Amino acid sequence: AAAGLKMALGIACGLAVHATVAVVGVAAVFERVPPLRRALQWAAALYLLWLACGLLREIFVTWHSGAVAGHELRPNGHPPFVRGLLCNLLNPKVALFLAAVCAPFLSGVHPAWWPVAIWGLVVGQGVLLWSLWVLLLQWRPLRTRYEHAGRWIDGCFALALVALAVRLMVG
Repeated sequence: AAAGLKMALGIACGLAVHATVAVVGVAAVFERVPPLRRALQWAAALYLLWLACGLLREIFVTWHSGAVAGHELRPNGHPPFVRGLLCNLLNPKVALFLAAVCAPFLSGVHPAWWPVAIWGLVVGQGVLLWSLWVLLLQWRPLRTRYEHAGRWIDGCFALALVALAVRLMVG
């Protein structure tokens, strides 16, 4: 649980960096240069489709081989906080998603505190939800069910990625 919470905090810190970039600059650039926003939406959609195909391929391979999908953590020598931070910072879909989601809320006239509130909402929910997930997975019945349902969860997530990609392409 302690390592998981440290990793969750690292993820949230990476999210804070992405949220800062989205709130401070990228959203404003998207508002001023719509073709750039559209190009990045298509790039994000193609990336999401690539991720969905990878998940579906893994499900198909493990389903036919009878193996359990490989979701175990492989330590890479970095402490959990650093692994969570790097995982989030190096994830392009976080930056693209936050920029696309924050842009509509930041366009127009708002009070000076509005961007800070958007940032706080994004980062706060990240800390809360990732930490809650870590704590919930400490409960053995939930963890066991989660491990057994891994293929189905991955399949549903892959379909959600496809739906989000289609939504991005359609506009």
